[in-house]
Amino acid sequence: MAVPKRKLSRSNTRHRRSQWKAQAPTLVKTVENGRVVYSRPHQAKVVEDAAGTPLFLEYKGRKVADV
Repeated sequence: MAVPKRKLSRSNTRHRRSQWKAQAPTLVKTVENGRVVYSRPHQAKVVEDAAGTPLFLEYKGRKVADV
């Protein structure tokens, strides 16, 4: 692991940390059963029954895992 040779000043540390910025997640718009649904790309989504009970995870139309 890299170890700094000397201590960074408070000013330099804060200046470096201030460069990080949060980004909004990328969303994909799809239409399911006449409803517009926004979801994150390349992530499995939870399939629920009419009562709202989670059944399984689905990715690209296929069942990938049980909940």
